[in-house]
Amino acid sequence: MTLATYAENRSVEGEVVTVLDSTHEARGLKLMPTFSRALPKASIHELIATDETGKQPGETANRIAYLAFFEVSRGGCVVVGESLMLDDQPVGTVAGFDETHAPNHVNIVIGVNRRQTGRQLNFAVSKRICFVRR
Repeated sequence: MTLATYAENRSVEGEVVTVLDSTHEARGLKLMPTFSRALPKASIHELIATDETGKQPGETANRIAYLAFFEVSRGGCVVVGESLMLDDQPVGTVAGFDETHAPNHVNIVIGVNRRQTGRQLNFAVSKRICFVRR
């Protein structure tokens, strides 16, 4: 399955509610074997970055940086391969989803070139995030 399987997809939008500032070397995030997750309006989810290149659904991510929690303001479907934008600036690409904390929230794992925390990337409460196809 690839991003092309999802012929059209509206952007999921949200707002940062908590900025995170921590890293982990052996987190063991088990990426679900699915390529999309539906995020309802008003739900809250966590953004986590990994610099482990080429991570795919079904694999495990260990080297991570915590980015933020965000509240969904425009619900929809987030798809592996979409870009995470922070105030219109690209952060990275959706690598997969982890359900460690479900049903409380879903971890959305973002592939990045350089692992940095939300604080290091200038995430801030009320900043706008968006998942887009680029």
